[in-house]
Amino acid sequence: MKNVANQRYYLVREDVLTDAMQKTLEAKHLLSSGSVSSIWDAVKQVDLSRSAFYKYRDAVFPFHSIVQERILTVFLQLQDRKGTLAKLLETVTNTHCNVLTIHQTIPIQGRANVTLSLDVTSMTCELDELIQQLKRLDFVESAEVISSGAL
Repeated sequence: MKNVANQRYYLVREDVLTDAMQKTLEAKHLLSSGSVSSIWDAVKQVDLSRSAFYKYRDAVFPFHSIVQERILTVFLQLQDRKGTLAKLLETVTNTHCNVLTIHQTIPIQGRANVTLSLDVTSMTCELDELIQQLKRLDFVESAEVISSGAL
């Protein structure tokens, strides 16, 4: 995945978007509204290939979602040591991110996977710096942004 923090964003009129981008937006709307239950159903309904949908799904957003959503999802692999989750959350809290969800797998062979969904509306640093802070923790083996929700 490209480094989301270094991406530049533009506001463009709908009529200059490619057909595939417009159909991707339609498919995303069908999914978010619950009109369809799968990506396959959504792309079929709007006559779009799945590959085009996957190409554009994290690149085009309705304007209202960019204004409203500042949600970041981070996937981490941690060494299983006492207090690691607390230290991880302390680091996140120190950047003024609000933890929305935490999912942690059962540790296997001394490692656990953690997925954090964060509201970064009040974040006091750049996304790149947050990820670097997390990676500097001695128990974090990897930290990756898996969804950027319009950052």
